[in-house]
Amino acid sequence: MLQIAYIRENQEKVIKALAKRNFDATESIALVVELDEKRRSTQVELDNLLAESNKLSKEIGELMKAGKKEEAAAIKEQTADFKETTKNLTEVLNSVTEQLAQELYKLPNTPSDIVPEGKSADDNLNVFESGEIPTLHEGAVPHWDLIKKYDIIDFELGTKITAPGFPVYKGKGAKLQRALISYFLDKNTEAGYNEVQVPHLINEASGYGTGQLPDKEGQMYHDAKDDLYLIPTAEVPVTNIYRDVILQESELPVTVTGYTPCFRREAGSWGAHVRGLNRLHQFDKVEIVRIEHPEKSYEALDGMVEHVKSILDELKLPYRILRLCGGDMGFTSALTYDFEVYSTAQERWLEISSVSNFETFQANRLKLRFKGKDGKTQLAHTLNGSSLALPRVLAGILENYQTPEGIVIPEVLRKYTGFDIIN
Repeated sequence: MLQIAYIRENQEKVIKALAKRNFDATESIALVVELDEKRRSTQVELDNLLAESNKLSKEIGELMKAGKKEEAAAIKEQTADFKETTKNLTEVLNSVTEQLAQELYKLPNTPSDIVPEGKSADDNLNVFESGEIPTLHEGAVPHWDLIKKYDIIDFELGTKITAPGFPVYKGKGAKLQRALISYFLDKNTEAGYNEVQVPHLINEASGYGTGQLPDKEGQMYHDAKDDLYLIPTAEVPVTNIYRDVILQESELPVTVTGYTPCFRREAGSWGAHVRGLNRLHQFDKVEIVRIEHPEKSYEALDGMVEHVKSILDELKLPYRILRLCGGDMGFTSALTYDFEVYSTAQERWLEISSVSNFETFQANRLKLRFKGKDGKTQLAHTLNGSSLALPRVLAGILENYQTPEGIVIPEVLRKYTGFDIIN
């Protein structure tokens, strides 16, 4: 959530920044400023009234002690009117504050200055590319054919048990999936991230804290009875560990990693281009989260990008990094880098990671702050990244490592799998 003080003092700057997202914020900003002015003036009026009421209460007490009951009674009548006015002002203040909050929730984060302009994924900027695209043998096929050939993932069985988009991993497929999770977690902890295991259900406050609500409720599985949501990513529960927390500057940076299954309805996103593992309703992901000093968050973002690069370099998969344009960025992000692995059998790039800096946007919602050396409290910066999302990494391995004899396991994973080929 954008900070109201910043919006108030930089209205044109915010409108111009959000225009990079193709978001016309002119009317929204005007309404936010109007509501904030009403909130502030109502608060001042209420505070003055309460101060006057307290002053009169003291006078009543002093008059009663002095035996001047008639004078005290006259003032009491005046304070009775104050109580009714105070009640009305409080109701107005609460109503305006709620309206202001709802309008602020509708505003996305302002993009960083280096975010390129653009309307869609076609306008993203390719900033890095690595690895050689392998030449596959004649008869090479996409992963959805490979998983049937080697009986390692069963979509039909998942449909029987649950619904389409919930696959069952079997045999060496299940072991390879577990190997990737262990490998990713080990790489993250070796890099200094502290591992946690978190709940897979969140409450509404957690959804609002990281920006999934009210923006993405249509993509989340929701249990109305308990008012709980299945998580779309580990970022949500992990970051919410620090909701309503004031850290000391000496505690920064906070670095956390966690593995969870992720659940997304992905409504309206099915088609020929999302076959097999390309898009699922349930999938596994290992996440990294950082809480940083504002002056160091972009240096930290670069470090996260290098960390994910090191994982893909070890897996020896061809990949590229895109800096997302304003029109393709997530609602909460100030700057995002997407990693894509090349699927040789599908002849297309598959997104396998997003690494983002949210600056103070999430922290403002979370009330996540730190106390500086000067004793002043300020909002921290939050960052997160996939390291990595498993389905498309697995698809890339199956397709790019296929041979006539079987699917060769990347060398770095063999100590986790216990085998070097799926055949």
